Formats: sequence, structure tokens, C-alpha cells
Amino acid sequence: MESLEIEVDVNEAYIARVKPGWPAMAALDAYPDWQIPATVRTVIPTADRQKATVKVRVAFAHLDPRILPDMGVKVTFLEEETSPRAAAGSRLLVPRTAVREEGGSQVVFVFHDGRVERRAVRLGQAQGHEYEVLAGVSAGEQVVVTGLSALRDGQRVQLQQ
Repeated sequence: MESLEIEVDVNEAYIARVKPGWPAMAALDAYPDWQIPATVRTVIPTADRQKATVKVRVAFAHLDPRILPDMGVKVTFLEEETSPRAAAGSRLLVPRTAVREEGGSQVVFVFHDGRVERRAVRLGQAQGHEYEVLAGVSAGEQVVVTGLSALRDGQRVQLQQ
């Protein structure tokens, strides 16, 4: 149990966005609302040509008795704080109403192609009615600010202007 890790296939088009040591969030299929902090342990330097993927190993930050071998899991890779965007001094802010707490982690819902995607985020300082986002959302993405309690990951929605 002390060496439990997650092994995921990452599409090779996205592998440049995954670096060893970078933070991640894991959600077990058995406990979808429980966000488990994790870290990218290694990127295995071989690709699967048939699936166009690269294997990545992710380590849980803390083990829990609910985590069992061979459980289904979804992994969200977070952006490192020292990324060029963060290093350049630009700051990304989201309204406090856009942030929801789930299982001890903060999440937001991002609108993309008619659906919402739940994203674990790492927040910085609160500034008035906004939070600074250190990782999990990129500049230019549309974040849902109302009706969060009714949303589920992958749900189809329409924008109201």
C-alpha cells in the first residue's frame, strides 16, 4: 500500500504539459467528489504508437484506506506555479462565486464546447470578491460563476448572455 501509484495514458499531444514534480488531483471512480492531491512522479520515455499515448506515473500525496489497487481513477494535471505565465507576473483572478469546495479541494467549472468541465484549482490570495488562481485554469477560459451546485462534470449547458 505504501507504494500505490496511478499509471495513466496521456495523449502525446498533451505530454509537453506534464512534468515530473508538478501537482495533480485524482478522483476515484468510487468516490467522484473526493479530490486527492497528487504529484507527477515520472513520465515514462516511451510512446504507444497504436494509442498515441505516453505513460505517466502519479503518486498520491497521502494514502488513505479507501484507495485500493486497480481502482478506476481520473487525474487532472495542474500547472506548476513556476510556469512562464506565473513567472511573468501575470495573475489570473476568478470571482469567489465561481469556486466550490469538494472533498477538501477547491474546484471551478470551465465551459468548453457546450459542456462544463470540473477542474481542481490551487488558489492564492483572496482579493476582494476574487481569488487568485495559481493552477488549474488558464487565461481566456470561460469559468461558470452561478448555479454551481446543480452542475456535474461533463454536463451539457448553454451560455446565457
